[in-house]
Amino acid sequence: MSTPAAPGIRRSIADIQADYDAGNTAELENLMRAWKGIKELPPGDPNSFFTLGGFHGEPFRGPGAYANAWWGGYCQHATVLFPTWHRVYLYKLEKALQSIPGCESVTLPFWDECSADSQANGIPRALTDEKFELDGVLIDNPLRSFVLPMAIVDQVSQDSGSDPNSPSYSKPQGYETVRYPLSGLVGTPADQSATQDHNAGFPNYAANVKTLDANIMAWLTMPVYSGAVTRGLVVNQFQKCLDAPNYTLFSNTTSMRAWNKANPDKPVVALESPHNYIHLAVGGFDIPAYNASPIAGANGDMGENDTAALDPIFFFHHCFIDYAFWIWQRRQGATRDFTIDMQDPGASYANNQPPAGANQGDMLTMATPLIPFQRADGSTFVSSDCVDIEGQLGYTYGPGSLDAFAAPSPPVAMFAAGEATRQVRVSGIDRSKIAGSFIIAAYAEVDGAHRLVGAEAVLSRWNVTGCANCQTRLSAGSEFQVAADRAASGVNVVVHTRNGPIGDVPPSFQSAGQVRALATQAEVPFKVEIV
Repeated sequence: MSTPAAPGIRRSIADIQADYDAGNTAELENLMRAWKGIKELPPGDPNSFFTLGGFHGEPFRGPGAYANAWWGGYCQHATVLFPTWHRVYLYKLEKALQSIPGCESVTLPFWDECSADSQANGIPRALTDEKFELDGVLIDNPLRSFVLPMAIVDQVSQDSGSDPNSPSYSKPQGYETVRYPLSGLVGTPADQSATQDHNAGFPNYAANVKTLDANIMAWLTMPVYSGAVTRGLVVNQFQKCLDAPNYTLFSNTTSMRAWNKANPDKPVVALESPHNYIHLAVGGFDIPAYNASPIAGANGDMGENDTAALDPIFFFHHCFIDYAFWIWQRRQGATRDFTIDMQDPGASYANNQPPAGANQGDMLTMATPLIPFQRADGSTFVSSDCVDIEGQLGYTYGPGSLDAFAAPSPPVAMFAAGEATRQVRVSGIDRSKIAGSFIIAAYAEVDGAHRLVGAEAVLSRWNVTGCANCQTRLSAGSEFQVAADRAASGVNVVVHTRNGPIGDVPPSFQSAGQVRALATQAEVPFKVEIV
C-alpha cells in the first residue's frame, strides 16, 4: 500500500517574505512565477486568472447578467455555504498556480490579518511592492493588481437604466484594479470624470501604500468602547467568531443576525462578519471613527462583490478566512464532520439573492453543488467534499496568529465578568437608496467624547435598486451588545456609505434614526432600539 502524500503547507505570506529577505528566495520567487503565469494565460483558459477571478462576481452570467433579480456571480455570501464555497474556490486557484511549469509545489499563502505584524504595519509588502525581481528581470509585482485582458460590460438594466450617468460596474480592457485610497469606478462618463479627478490627488504609489496600510491598521486595532473591556475592532471579531457553537452560526451573517436578535444575551460573531471589514478596508472605507479624516471618493475593487476577486489580494485574504475556518474546526472538534441546520434562515435562498446556477427558495445542504467547481470526474464539488482539508483536499496550514485558539479554551472576553449589557438593535435601513457597500456604526459618549461601541460592515453589490429578488431583504440592520451604563447614556447610529455618511458630518448625532443620503437627497429612515 502506498503512503499518502504529506499535505502541502499554506504558510503566512509574511513568513515567506522574511525567508526571502534572509536569502532563501525560492518560495517567494516560485509564488510570483506562478501568479505571473496564470495572469498571462489567455482569458478563456480555465486556469487563467481572468477566468478564476471572474467566478466570484463579474463578468456576470445567466439571468444575473441582465437583471438585478439574480446575482450574476457564483459567490456565496450571507448563506451557510460561504465558508465551503470559498474553500473550494481557493483550492481551484491553488491548482491553477501549480499548473504553471516549475510551480508544481506552490501553495497559496495567507495574509495573517490578526498577526502583530499586520496590526503594526498593515499589509505584508509582498502584496503591495510595486516591482519584484524575477529571474534577473524587474517586473510588475503580480500580487498587487490585475490588468483586465478584455472588457467587462455591466449589462444589468437596473444598474444603468435610462440614465447614462447612473452607477455601472463596466470596466474597459486594460483597466487595472485599485485599492484604497484610489477609485476604480469608471462605468459611466460621470464616474470616469470623477475618478480621474480623485486619483489625480494620489499620484505617488509608495505614499498610497502607506495610506492603505494606515487604514488597515486602524480597522484591525480601532478601540471599541462597548464596555469595561476595550478591544480592537477586527482582531477581536476574528477571535470571537471562533466561539460560535456550531457551523451554521459560524458560517454567515444571515444566521448570525437571526440568532442575535432572538438571543440578545448570548450573541455570536460569524466568520463572514470580520471578513467583510477587510474587504471594505482594502476597497475604500475609512474606519468610522469620530475624529477620522475620511478620503471621500475611494472606490477600490475589493470593496464590492462585483469585482473583489479580480484583485489578487482577495485570495490571500480568503486564505486567512479559510485558515480561521480550520482553526474553528479544530477548536470545536469538527475537522471530520459538521452539519447545517436546515431550519436556519441562512440555509436557503428564500431571503437571499441566488447566485448563478441557483434558484430562489432553494434549500442549502451539505450536498448542494458548489457551482462552478468540478471534481476530477466532472461532477460538482459539494460541502461534504471539503470538510477535512488534510484528508480530502491535501493541504494544511503553517503557523498563524490564531493557533492558540485551536484547542478548547475559555470564550473570548467581550465584557468584564458580571458586566450587565443591553442590545442596540438597528433596523429598517433601505439598501435601495445606498450605492454599494456600507458600514453601520454605533457611537456613545465615553469619558466626555463620542466613541465607537459597535460596527457592522455590509458587503453589497453596487446597485440593488431594481432587484426584484432583493425586495424581501432591502431592509438592512445590525445588533450591537453594549454595556448597560453606556446604553443608558444614549447610543447614536450613523451609516457610512461610498458617498459619505448618511447624515451631516460623521458621526451625525442630530439625525440618528432619520438620515439623508447625500448623493440622492432621498430620505432613508431607520430605527434604533435598546432592548
